[in-house]
Amino acid sequence: MSGFETTGADATVALGRALAPLVRAGDGLVLSGDLGAGKTQLTKGFAAGLEVPEVVTSPTFNILLVHQGRLPLYHFDLYRLEHSDQLEDVDYWGTLEADGVSVVEWGDRFPEAMPLDYLAAHMTITADETREIVLSSQGTRGAELARTWLGACTGLADVVVRNSDSHGGDTA
Repeated sequence: MSGFETTGADATVALGRALAPLVRAGDGLVLSGDLGAGKTQLTKGFAAGLEVPEVVTSPTFNILLVHQGRLPLYHFDLYRLEHSDQLEDVDYWGTLEADGVSVVEWGDRFPEAMPLDYLAAHMTITADETREIVLSSQGTRGAELARTWLGACTGLADVVVRNSDSHGGDTA
């Protein structure tokens, strides 16, 4: 199992910030896990690392929010959707292939709608301020992002990096 353990929201934000310099247009990050586990906190850090000037919030009621930074950030929240055919209403598939990076919160609700190549982070609340984040990947680029993100987070305050040697296929 590869991933992270964070203590406090600031550490989760720092993880997102550390990922941002590693991404390029077309990359996808799928976030899943408990309510309140830090999916939006991670995305806030990611957005800050992409030099998005505004504060990022969860797009729960909008389904998709677009933020301009070094690359466009397409921030999806699929929590309120009931069926994958509702993804067509926000041009989900077209957006995933667009000129930016996509963060998909609650993407595990529609596994059939995930891109062919992506990095996934499953977030779990393990104690009051502690989160466990388990990485998995699909495709070559997803595996590359997992490896480089783990390396980029070594030495971050309040972050423990857990790095197994397996990053290919469906696991990281």
